Amino acid sequence: MRIVPVYYYSSASGLVRAFAEQLGRPVFNLAEREHRRSEVDGPWVLLTPSYMTGNPANDTIPEAVRRFLRSAVNRRALVGVMGSGNRNFGVHYQMAARQIAAASGRPVLFEFEISGTPWDVEECRRILGDLDAALAGAHGG
Repeated sequence: MRIVPVYYYSSASGLVRAFAEQLGRPVFNLAEREHRRSEVDGPWVLLTPSYMTGNPANDTIPEAVRRFLRSAVNRRALVGVMGSGNRNFGVHYQMAARQIAAASGRPVLFEFEISGTPWDVEECRRILGDLDAALAGAHGG
């Protein structure tokens, strides 16, 4: 059974990276040029933070995520979106993940605050495991 990789963006704070690295599956940081410029070879999940820009007309989607999604191959193979956010951002909380999900027609699989809790990690691992199984079943493998 194929384990769906997670492509994520983590800023210098490393909070999203710390969460992603606990998921027990291949993870790739879009802050690194080699990953940001690559194309996927099968289904994948995006994990993105949202930022409060202070300007409702301004984007909350990190530029590295935007660049990765410019590839038609990457957009087609995206199967779900997860988000990290800060509830202090009010209406901007999880906005990047929700905007990408809406634009792509893919579901938001999981959301957590800041770096997540141990429960968040375990729940996210369960959701991704269920996704792996569902995709394997859909593809006969």
